Amino acid sequence: MMVIRPIEARDFPALVRFAYESGHGFTSLPKNEPQLQVRIERARQAFGDGPDARGNAGFLFVMEDSESGAVVGTSGIEARVGTEDAVYHYHLSKVVHTSRELGIHNTVDVLTLCNDYSGATEICTLFLTPEARQRRNGFLLSRFRFLFMAQHPLFFADTVMAEMRGVSDEDGRSPFWGWLQKHFFSMDLADAVHRVGMGQKSFIAELMPHYPVYVSLLDEAAQAVIGKVHAQTVPALRMLEREGFLWRGYIDPFDAGPTVEARREAIGSVAASWEETVTVVDRLPEQAPTALLTNGECAGFRATLAGYRIDDHGALQVDAATAAALRTESGARLRALSLPARQLREWREEHAA
Repeated sequence: MMVIRPIEARDFPALVRFAYESGHGFTSLPKNEPQLQVRIERARQAFGDGPDARGNAGFLFVMEDSESGAVVGTSGIEARVGTEDAVYHYHLSKVVHTSRELGIHNTVDVLTLCNDYSGATEICTLFLTPEARQRRNGFLLSRFRFLFMAQHPLFFADTVMAEMRGVSDEDGRSPFWGWLQKHFFSMDLADAVHRVGMGQKSFIAELMPHYPVYVSLLDEAAQAVIGKVHAQTVPALRMLEREGFLWRGYIDPFDAGPTVEARREAIGSVAASWEETVTVVDRLPEQAPTALLTNGECAGFRATLAGYRIDDHGALQVDAATAAALRTESGARLRALSLPARQLREWREEHAA
């Protein structure tokens, strides 16, 4: 059984492995061991603070195989970005140039550097090892975050956003960054991403063009990838779109990948989840439906996918193995997100993609 839990100090070797396996452009997992230690310590502090967690709190979770003890994935939530370090995006908008005298009317696209997502919640750091990308593991590792938000709404902002990886080649070269590098920077994308991962973001404000950039001035390769995602990111984008996330013209300033957003309470899994008292039983019917189940804890948070049943009194029944995985008992409260046939088809499609 796969179980989601808060990251611990003993997970450091796994986090280092994920940082190197995640490839290019994964700024939230820098290939730097001291910074990864900081990520773990920030997460431990956030979970330990519980209801007092505010501001720069960063929650980081891992997926663990309860049978083998192997840690096979990680996923995170930044409570509010931009409260200590600035968060930068380009916003794609339009400017109209009109001359009544000449009868000319031109609409052009422009990119403007901004900090519009300051204070928003960010879902981030989603990585699952290749050997674990099967069954419903990706579904669990991505969706559980929404149930954690539903259970602890005061930790998080009303706006939730996700930065999607943009287009780059196997060597990490981005057409969009290639244009910026040629005209404004003297470093390659890997160096820029590494600096961001290390928390060194001042160079963005210092070297990025401060005035709107006319998209038509970019070369064709750079224009073609604005708002587009890397092939490996397409399933993650589809999942978020099904949850109600929308692209409103914001892109990553390095690879031009889209940043999507949603109102927290309107996210599909947040709105569809419910909380109920649990009853632990010896066994469930063989055809019991499946749900994403989470306990109501913070530091002791657990989540898994398991069968359930609603008894005649409205209580949520789970078997003993599920209760043990969630560290819960009869009379406690669980949050659940049932997986109807439509959602089951969705995660099969995501896995197939």
